[in-house]
Amino acid sequence: MPALVGNIVARSLWLSRKLSERNATPQSYQRQTLRKLLEKAQYTSFGKTYGFSEMLSEELDFMKAFRERVPVVTYNEMYANWWYRLLESEENVTWPGKVKFFALSSGTSESASKHIPVTTDMMRSTKRVAWKQMCSLSDFKVPKKAYEKGILMLGGTTSLFERGDYYEGDMSGISAKTMPRWMSSLLYKPGQKISKTESWEARIRLIVRNARKWDVGTICGVPAWVQIVLERIIAYHKVSHIHEIWPNLAIYIHGGVSMDPYRDAFKKLFGKKMAFSETYMSSEGSFGFQPSPSSDIRLVLNADIFFEFIPFTEKNFDADGNPLSKPQSLLIEEVKEDTDYAVMISTCSGAWRYVIGDVVRFTNAKAGEIVITGRTKQFLSLCGEHLSVDNMNKAIETVQRKLGIQIREFSVAGFPHEGRFAHRWYIGCDAPGVDAQEVQRIIDETLCEVNDDYAVERDAALKEVFVELLPEHTFLNYLKHIGREGGMSKIPRVLKGQKLQDWQKFLESSAKVI
Repeated sequence: MPALVGNIVARSLWLSRKLSERNATPQSYQRQTLRKLLEKAQYTSFGKTYGFSEMLSEELDFMKAFRERVPVVTYNEMYANWWYRLLESEENVTWPGKVKFFALSSGTSESASKHIPVTTDMMRSTKRVAWKQMCSLSDFKVPKKAYEKGILMLGGTTSLFERGDYYEGDMSGISAKTMPRWMSSLLYKPGQKISKTESWEARIRLIVRNARKWDVGTICGVPAWVQIVLERIIAYHKVSHIHEIWPNLAIYIHGGVSMDPYRDAFKKLFGKKMAFSETYMSSEGSFGFQPSPSSDIRLVLNADIFFEFIPFTEKNFDADGNPLSKPQSLLIEEVKEDTDYAVMISTCSGAWRYVIGDVVRFTNAKAGEIVITGRTKQFLSLCGEHLSVDNMNKAIETVQRKLGIQIREFSVAGFPHEGRFAHRWYIGCDAPGVDAQEVQRIIDETLCEVNDDYAVERDAALKEVFVELLPEHTFLNYLKHIGREGGMSKIPRVLKGQKLQDWQKFLESSAKVI
């Protein structure tokens, strides 16, 4: 039966790819998308407040009117003004109907319990993008046999919590609940029973023990956690690499953080060549994916998500990464390459001009292809050094390559120091004999090479760069300590404010225990 399903899927993907080649410009796709969103939401409370019906009249340029009248917001503002009403079972607030599902965001932002509405229309949008990504795998030369095999999804628990008229939980749980029955029973691994296990550690133990029972062709998940699971499977079953367990494994679909710091470690886990395909999604929606090995992430512009891009500059954001009042925004046809932009979305889940916190850079503006360079709140610029997560990843990659070591996790903090400023790098590394000063030297030199602003400030206001080497398990224990262990949870690359204080208290308490 799985072979038959896989064959049907493979043929369907090929046919869908041929029928869905882009036949309109990015500009026209986005114009159609915004009109569709405005038409559908015009009779909601939000639509009436901002005059969506009037925007759609022939006398107005609806795109111009929308951007002039609707304010730019973050999650906190969207929730405080509108989304809290959804949790009280009010209908037609920012999107038609009543919201039955809320994703509890597991990202790295300041809020530990974001309630993101997930509408039926958004579920359709997410499935549409996922199907497009599957269609693109023909360009990765994935063997057809892989489509017949299981798909191991390493997310959060699929258990949902009933809260009166709605359910809340990890996005993984919402996706699993709405998954087609044939896929859930035939292809989805580790299966509903194991996936509902709430404890991440217990869930991993079950996956490790049952690994030989499955024939997995595709793995999906955040790199750090996938690496841990594969390492444990290999150790438990006493094999050299994961292909001794799953010989048909051919695809790894990853996202959430940059894959670059993990690539060398992953090579040791595989016995065959693998296709790596990056996806760009969050609790707010699925935005794009890598369509070929030679491409970066391509935004999907016709999936009921309207994009705007705010230049990530001091004119538009404050020092903490919050958007200023009425920031400049650009449309897809107006962006330039090699410029950092904060992503702003309006969606079929009732988010309107909502800054999601991601910062991207277009590598091919005409094709709508991007790389994710960081988060609005995860840049360090105490004195004008403008240090991005992308810069940090490059520095860590260089350390790994030059010293021949593996670094699974790291975070960076900035602070005043002797009348000027300093950075402190917390780096997870279990390799014996590593010299922290040598790591510091490589990081500092690399950042001076890739970031001119950093190089200037190292001769001026940025007095010191410190490196603290920690056992790898410290970072995972911290996530467990704050109740964010496993699944889609990620270590913040930049520690600021309360998060930095919590981290420092955790390190102090851990040292006392030791």
